[in-house]
Amino acid sequence: MNKIAMTEAIITAKAAMGITWEQIAENAGLSPVFTTSACLGMNSMPPENAARLCAALRLPPEVATALQACPHKSWDKLVPTDPVIYRLYEIVGVYGETIKQLIHEKFGDGIMSAIDFSMHIDKVPDPKGDRVKVTMNGKFLPYKTW
Repeated sequence: MNKIAMTEAIITAKAAMGITWEQIAENAGLSPVFTTSACLGMNSMPPENAARLCAALRLPPEVATALQACPHKSWDKLVPTDPVIYRLYEIVGVYGETIKQLIHEKFGDGIMSAIDFSMHIDKVPDPKGDRVKVTMNGKFLPYKTW
């Protein structure tokens, strides 16, 4: 089973059971962001967690095997048209250089890891309209000289 078929099986089971990504993540024993990313084919899942997820969704072992496979992390090079994803591109377009400058000023020449990384997405109630809070936490990796 490839990652595309795996994702389709997971999404179909999720819809049929009427459960949330947070519930799936709780069953898998991982964070909602990581679990969702793995289910969408962008990360690999440890065997124990893949087995727990598949048991909760009543999915066959082939799905667990596909969840454990190393992904090919690729995406369209064009700016996406989905409004949520487009806004994230917009944030990077407007604030990307600012984020880069502030990271370099505070840490030196290097990058924020997307491997040693965590992210949380929270809903923050606000009288003027609920807010989306995205917290990214990545290890700083300095560039080496040699």
